[in-house]
Amino acid sequence: MLRLPRRALPALGLVLAAPVVRAQPAAIRIGELNSYGRMAAFAVPYRNAMQLAAEGVNAAGGVMGGRRMELVFRDDGATPGDAVRVAEDLLTREGVAFIAGTFLSNVALAVSDLANQRRRLFLATEPLTDALTMAQGNRFTFRIRPSTFMQTRMLVEAARGRSARRWAIVAPNYEYGQSAAAAFKRLLPGVIPGAEVVVEQYPALGRVDAGATVGALAQARPDAIFNVLFGADLNPFVREGNTRGLFERRLVLSLLTGEPEYLMTLGDETPEGWIVTGYPWDAIETPAHRAFVAAYRARFNDTPRLGSLLGHVTVQMIAAMLDRAGSAETEPMVAALEDLRTDTIAGPVTMRGLDNQSTLGAWVGETVLRGRQGAMRNWRYEDGANHMFPEAEVRAARRD
Repeated sequence: MLRLPRRALPALGLVLAAPVVRAQPAAIRIGELNSYGRMAAFAVPYRNAMQLAAEGVNAAGGVMGGRRMELVFRDDGATPGDAVRVAEDLLTREGVAFIAGTFLSNVALAVSDLANQRRRLFLATEPLTDALTMAQGNRFTFRIRPSTFMQTRMLVEAARGRSARRWAIVAPNYEYGQSAAAAFKRLLPGVIPGAEVVVEQYPALGRVDAGATVGALAQARPDAIFNVLFGADLNPFVREGNTRGLFERRLVLSLLTGEPEYLMTLGDETPEGWIVTGYPWDAIETPAHRAFVAAYRARFNDTPRLGSLLGHVTVQMIAAMLDRAGSAETEPMVAALEDLRTDTIAGPVTMRGLDNQSTLGAWVGETVLRGRQGAMRNWRYEDGANHMFPEAEVRAARRD
C-alpha cells in the first residue's frame, strides 16, 4: 500500500475538494469588414457602436442561451479584390460564422458573389446599391440599410407639389451613383408631371472637379438639382456651388447630406433648405434612442453618427437572428433572417424574406445652419417598408 507523507495530505485534500471548472461555451465569431481606412468618418463610429452593443448583449447573457458574440474587424481596402481576399481569410483562417459589413457598393457586390459561391451568410450593412437585393441578389446576402431606390423615393416624394420642371443630376460615376440617377429619373415624372432632366454630371468617385462640375450645371440653368455626391466629393462641390450661387433660389434634393458625418465636415458652409436624408441624432426622443445616445457619449466622449446608429442596429439584428436560429450554421441563420422582426433603437425593423432587404428607414428633412454647424429641421422618419420595390418587380428581377 502506497503511503503518502503527512505533509502531502492537506494538499491532496485541497485538490480533491476543488470545484469542477466547466468550460465556457465557445464564442460566436463574426467577421466584420469595412472601409475603415478610406471611409473612416463613417466606419469608425460604426465600429465603436458595434463594440458597445456587443458588450451589452454579452453582459446580458449573450445569445443562444449563454454564448458570447465576438466581433473580428478587418479593413476591406475599399476595393473588390481586397475585400474578397479579406473575406476569404475571415471564413477560413479566422473561423467566423458569417461575414457582415462593407461600405462601397462595388465592394459589397463582390463579397455577395463570394458568399453565394461559398454558400455562406453575408449581412451587408452600409452599401446602398439596388443590385445587391435585386438583379444580383442571392439567398445568402441580406441588407440592413435602406437601398438607393428606397432613399431616392423618400426624397422624390418630398418634392411632391413643387413646381420645378428642369432638373440637374450630379452623382459619382460608379454603381451607387448610377443607380440613384436611374431611380430618380424613373420616379420623378410620377411626382412632378412634365419634369425633365436637362443636364447630368458624373465625376469620378473621390476625384470631383468641382469647378467644371458646377459650371456645367449652372450653364444648363436647371430649376432644381438632385445631388448624390458624398464623402470627399461633397465639400468641394458645396463650396464651389456656394461661391458661384448655384444653389440660390433652386430646390436641391440631396442623398445622405443630412447625416452627421457630412454635416460636421461642411460646418458653416452647410447650404440651407436642401431636402436631405440623414439622422437628427440630437432630436430623436424615444427612450431607447436616448439611452443609446447617453451610453455612446459616455463611452466615446463623442456624439453618434449615422454609422453609430447602423452599427448598433446591426448587432441588435444579429443577436435576434442567432437567438431565433439557435445555431451558428449557415442554413439555420439564413432561415432565421427571413422575415425576422427586430426591435431596434430606430424602431421595429423587419427583414423582408422576398428580397432580403430590411425595412429600416431614414429621416427626411431640411438642412439648416445653427451657429457654425449644419443640422436638420422639419424632419420626419420614413419607414422603409413604405418605399421598397414592389413585390412583382422583385420576383421579376431576382434569379435565385
